Amino acid sequence: MLNLQQKLTQQQKLSPQQIQYIKLLQLPTLELEQRIKAELESNPLLEEGADEEEAVTDQTDEETAEAAENEAGEEEKEKLGEEIDTEEEYDWEEYLNSSDDLYGYKARVDQSSEEEERELPMPARVSMAEHLMEQVALLDLDSTEQLIAEQIIGSIDEDGYLRRPLESIIDDIMFNQGVLLTEQDVERVLHRIQRLDPVGIAARDLRECLLVQLEVMPEDTPGRDTAIRMLKEAYKPFTMKHFGEIMKRLDIDEEALKEAFDLVQRLDPKPGEGEFSAAQNYITPDFTVRYVDGNFIIMLNGRNAPELRISRQYRQMLQQLAAEQKKGKNAQNGFDAETRKFLKDKMEAARWFINSINQRRHTMMKVMQAIVQLQEDFFKFGEGYLKPMILKDVAEIIQMDISTVSRVVNGKYVQTEFGVYELKYFFSEGIKKADSDEEVSNKEVKAIIQSIIEQEDKQKPLSDQKIAKMLEKRGFKIARRTVTKYREQLGIPVARLRREIVIPS
Repeated sequence: MLNLQQKLTQQQKLSPQQIQYIKLLQLPTLELEQRIKAELESNPLLEEGADEEEAVTDQTDEETAEAAENEAGEEEKEKLGEEIDTEEEYDWEEYLNSSDDLYGYKARVDQSSEEEERELPMPARVSMAEHLMEQVALLDLDSTEQLIAEQIIGSIDEDGYLRRPLESIIDDIMFNQGVLLTEQDVERVLHRIQRLDPVGIAARDLRECLLVQLEVMPEDTPGRDTAIRMLKEAYKPFTMKHFGEIMKRLDIDEEALKEAFDLVQRLDPKPGEGEFSAAQNYITPDFTVRYVDGNFIIMLNGRNAPELRISRQYRQMLQQLAAEQKKGKNAQNGFDAETRKFLKDKMEAARWFINSINQRRHTMMKVMQAIVQLQEDFFKFGEGYLKPMILKDVAEIIQMDISTVSRVVNGKYVQTEFGVYELKYFFSEGIKKADSDEEVSNKEVKAIIQSIIEQEDKQKPLSDQKIAKMLEKRGFKIARRTVTKYREQLGIPVARLRREIVIPS
């Protein structure tokens, strides 16, 4: 049986401008630069640069910005995206002379003399793949082996390993070149590539990577032969640091084991790591914070707020269209309905984009100012003065939603007098000291844990439970699982894997 019911509900929907603003807000500097270039290419009415003849304003539509920032603002009074079909329903002259002063509207930002200088070009770099191919050219390979070498090098992962099955390489060469190969053919070429610089490149697993590096060492290298045997005959006990079992299997004493183990620890577990990525990642700070003469100077990178304007040529075209419309002329000088609609849509898109860029600058500056306010001692004196701070603390100061602060913080960096830091670095949970109401940052506790582990007896590493007890004696009541979490975040292995062989002198 079918029933008809009426239901009244309220829904909050973001306008296209708010959605655009939110997307721009979470972009870091370099990605924003690419986004602006794409918009300039797709919208002929939008141009980069200032115009001296036109008045420039830096007014910000606070209500629209805050609505977008909280993702639940009131509905806009005007539907900017609504299409208007008839000429009489749209007043071009009023649109062109709106209070936002579209032509010449730009987002302005203070720039230091350093930012105004032209950037130096990056020096040309030879990629790891090119470096390997240059060495392959010296190996005197035949044409088939050259094909295999190119296929292997092209299959190396970002961390320098070859995880692609040899069967797939054989199939690709067969399909593309019509050359039938065996696995032994590929193994032969792979063996030679693994011994190029860096040694161990294109290994299929860690064991093979370490073995290749040991095999190319001079035969009289202390501990070399024992290390090779250890990786071949006792690899699992080696990974678990079960020293007693290794000595038993290899029939060696503690001194020989230490010599071999120390040699392996000096090897590179990931030769060529990061050299095979498509592009190098360079950090471009979004902010610069300096403390000068008792005052903080906070600057936003100029790329975050470029000068944008409406094209002079298209503005004149629209002014002419408005004048003809006022005189009652219709489709003269080629301004037909389709042209008017195109210009109107592009004008609105340009206006939205310029407003979104300006709102983004405004929001980012507010967030950075709040962070500096809360972490004043850090920006004055350095890392030892970092205070506990969460997203909510910043959101309350700037009176915006926590999600907005999160978007600003994510992937953004600040240049300080003590180095470049990701904005996320300044956020940490507070931990209360047992003997007082004072709160310290969990980063300080992590530093204490790291110090405890660095000073521990390497033959008897401390368990997480023992570290928790040591912290409790220092006034930090922290559960064992919290110590485990912090240790893992620091990249420190469990006690069993921190054990070392120490031979008394």
